[in-house]
Amino acid sequence: MGRLETMNTIEIGGAPPVRGPLAFPLCVAAWNLERCLFARESAARLRATGASLVLLSEMDNGMARTGQRHPTAEIAAALSMQYAYGVEFIELGLGSDEEREFCKDDFNEKGFHGNALLSATLLARPFMLRLWGERPWFTNGGDQPRIGERLAIGAMIETPAGPFVAVSTHLESAAKPAYRERQAKELIEALDVAFPGLPILIGGDLNTGNHAGGDFEAEGLFAMSAARGFTRHGGPIGGMTTRPSLITRRPKRAMKYDWFLSRGLRIGESRIIHSLDPSGRPLSDHDLITCVVEGFE
Repeated sequence: MGRLETMNTIEIGGAPPVRGPLAFPLCVAAWNLERCLFARESAARLRATGASLVLLSEMDNGMARTGQRHPTAEIAAALSMQYAYGVEFIELGLGSDEEREFCKDDFNEKGFHGNALLSATLLARPFMLRLWGERPWFTNGGDQPRIGERLAIGAMIETPAGPFVAVSTHLESAAKPAYRERQAKELIEALDVAFPGLPILIGGDLNTGNHAGGDFEAEGLFAMSAARGFTRHGGPIGGMTTRPSLITRRPKRAMKYDWFLSRGLRIGESRIIHSLDPSGRPLSDHDLITCVVEGFE
């Protein structure tokens, strides 16, 4: 991984329509788009939220199952936003049997799969942090063998009150809670070193409850982050954020995977918004979540 430039480079693209600070209140959306089969429809769903910051995970680039396209760039163009994209995994295959149904090619032009941060204003000091892990998708990836590990991608966002740090991340699904707690802990520690004293908003698919019987409260990352001053937000506490999709057709249970963790920010309403297009077709196996940042604490 150290020798692969792709795994150690942030792609910056698009162009923000607003060069100055983002005014409060501002809406932030986080969405695991499950490869992003439908970029145009997903962009329309995001536009309807009014979000000026968008945190995305599971975004393909140059994969047969998504037509060798770069959906992050397509969504950013549709929303007139700048984006930062980082490669979480290089996919060594075409994916699951269900994903292969969407493939017209028998190869991946790039095989990239990653996370992104999109913004209506300039992304200042963009960064990518590779999270700790034990490479489970390389050693035991089944029909999804991959090179890589989970990551966080973020930047400073200017506001009239000063900058804060926005971070899009995706914690490990093929692991128990202690694994994710370590990933979140080391992420917070790295942010505190790089951006001392700045407010922080972390969001994305934290995979809470995986290999824990679906019990998101079994995750130590919540108590750990609370001890470091973070508050969690994810819509109604009983609201699940997963659903059947065109790829994940028979999920065993509804789960609450998706959250924001904030520190130093005054957060208003947080919501779970369904991920169905106007025809009722699911755009992902995750619903999207939003929160309103009202200002600094």
